[in-house]
Amino acid sequence: MSADQVVQVRDLVVVRGETEVLPGISLDVGRGVTGLLGPSGCGKTTLMRCLVGAQQVRSGTVEVLGLPAGSPPLRSRIGYVTQSASVYDDLTVAENLRFFARVLGVGRGDVDAALAAVDLTELRGRVVGRLSGGQRSRVSLAVALLGSPDLLVLDEPTVGLDPVLRRDLWALFHRLAAGGAAVLVSSHVMDEAERCDRLLLMREGRVIAEGTPASVRERTGAADVEQAFLAIVEGRA
Repeated sequence: MSADQVVQVRDLVVVRGETEVLPGISLDVGRGVTGLLGPSGCGKTTLMRCLVGAQQVRSGTVEVLGLPAGSPPLRSRIGYVTQSASVYDDLTVAENLRFFARVLGVGRGDVDAALAAVDLTELRGRVVGRLSGGQRSRVSLAVALLGSPDLLVLDEPTVGLDPVLRRDLWALFHRLAAGGAAVLVSSHVMDEAERCDRLLLMREGRVIAEGTPASVRERTGAADVEQAFLAIVEGRA
């Protein structure tokens, strides 16, 4: 794995029941903001679960930061946000962050910084179960930011958010990347592709295109990434 590579996946096969969800894919993720885009059910979440060591695999290899995915030393170096909020509804925002900060061994300053990063400082005393869906998602993101992880794996983090908050979160992702983190963001909304430094386009468990948004458009002659995706799927590129 080169110094610029953070994730290296080779010949990864994942089977659930009788369904081959990932049929032997290979890909790399480097520094910066990488968008993992594709329709719902194409394998994005399964792939992300493999990266954080939460998914049983049939065969293949997954290395993260030079170590096999799921290795104990990676636990404090990866921030993971699932599609559904993974925080405690009966605790306040601040109580949630303080709990996870103790688990990770980070200080109160990290808690305050994470809350500020996702614009939740004024809601720190609110019980999470009384927050909106978008606010609860931001609490999960704040937890993932604790300890300044080297890799952030974000599964559909902007779904259901208003345009202003979406814009602000993408700006945050790029600030984190500028600080040295690798950020992998999944989405089924193709218009978010232009916000990424690099793209991995998935369909039916396979990576069908990768590269910068500009290179993906250039490959197909399309005006935007959504049209490029359709052209690749339909065999026009």
